[in-house]
Amino acid sequence: FTSGSTGRPKGVVVPHRGIVNLFASHRERFMTGPKRRVAHVASFTFDGSWEPLIWLLDGHTLHVLDDDEYRDAGALVSRLREQRIDVLDVTPTFLRELLPAGLLDAGLSVLFVGGEAIDGQLWQRVSATPGLTCHDLYGPTEASVDAYGWDGPGRSAYRLANVRTYLLDGGLRPVPPGVLGELYVAGAGLAHGYLHRAGLTAERFVADPFGPAGARMYRTGDLARWNRAGVLEFAGRADGQVKVRGYRIELGEIEAALGQVGVGQAAVVVRDGRLVAYVVGGPVDLDGLRAKLPDYMVPSAFVEVDALPRTVAGKLDVAALPAPDFAGSGVGRTARNSREQRLCDLFAEVLGLPSVGIDDDFFALGGHSLLVMRLAGRVRAVLGVELPVRAVFDTPTVAGLLPKLVESDRTPLVAGPRPDRVPLSFAQQRLWFLYRLEGPNPTYNIPIAWRLRGRLAADAMIAAVGDVVARHETLRTIF
Repeated sequence: FTSGSTGRPKGVVVPHRGIVNLFASHRERFMTGPKRRVAHVASFTFDGSWEPLIWLLDGHTLHVLDDDEYRDAGALVSRLREQRIDVLDVTPTFLRELLPAGLLDAGLSVLFVGGEAIDGQLWQRVSATPGLTCHDLYGPTEASVDAYGWDGPGRSAYRLANVRTYLLDGGLRPVPPGVLGELYVAGAGLAHGYLHRAGLTAERFVADPFGPAGARMYRTGDLARWNRAGVLEFAGRADGQVKVRGYRIELGEIEAALGQVGVGQAAVVVRDGRLVAYVVGGPVDLDGLRAKLPDYMVPSAFVEVDALPRTVAGKLDVAALPAPDFAGSGVGRTARNSREQRLCDLFAEVLGLPSVGIDDDFFALGGHSLLVMRLAGRVRAVLGVELPVRAVFDTPTVAGLLPKLVESDRTPLVAGPRPDRVPLSFAQQRLWFLYRLEGPNPTYNIPIAWRLRGRLAADAMIAAVGDVVARHETLRTIF
């Protein structure tokens, strides 16, 4: 059973031939030479747990560690050292916990990493260890655990025996090197489908236009590109790209940037339409992060945790991450007068926050293009002045917007007395001129009943358009 990216377990019907093919391919590539001592540290519900068992078929020794050792990084590394373990297979999330406990000094000779994408910085650290051979393996459960592997710079990538991989565009056409595409897997390791899920099986296991007649391929949902060395580079999930504030964002890019500014471990998720970063080994160097990322990719909140929660398979447990406190996101100066306070109140109202300071960035607090339009409408209705939408993008703080509000309408935020003589608008001046030129004319007279009907129709149209814009992704991008 696998939950994939949906969190809903689904049974994958893997044929025996898939495991046999996995064993034959791994035996030829990894199991030559002297017999080794292999640690089993994966839950038996995880597809990766089959790999250590395969070592038994070739005469190697398997050491099964109990749950207490598996969950305690220090105890696990001590056990690896005591038992003189040669081979370990872990996820990148688990690997980050083991490094501070001394994993690289435990005497390992072979390290397999898989189950998740591994960032370049972590890979470089482990692969540079003298005497340690590292293998980065990729593959979904639907392809019998592993399908593709790479051993580091200067070494060619490889597919498992009898496995085919395709990088295709939306029309199932192969993409050229450097172009992003979705990864498909076919061949001997392909599963039969999902247990009692015919619809889902038909959606994910599709006809293979490049294989023999009747062949199928699995749509992984993973995005990748061929680099200049002919190696597949993972570029995130097709369903893992998020849209925040009108921008498409790959969360892995933010996590990589956090690693470059000194954060030990990081996971970035979207909560309530805002980016939230969970970090281990903070605090975060915000200036350094902003130098590496555009403003729209800087998280709205940072939550420090002792360790990133893991599932029984060793992967990041997103559901177990604590809820962020957006109420504490605003840290700017408080309002110094009634004008600033009224605009701060409108910021907080639109953003759904209890309070906002005059230096707090509208977008850093979760604002986006639609909320900018709502803010402009509330400013117009409550304060009686125009708020140019572009001004919010240029200076998205209360302190920065106040001068622009005054300049846009030359009237103070606190309305003064109405003048005795209000200047005519251009339209009114035109009607006055036509009246003086032609005399009384019923052309521009509208019966009051029609005027009310037109007003109601206009209100209904505005409400309908607003509803469509809010629900339609393309229009949200435009507006």
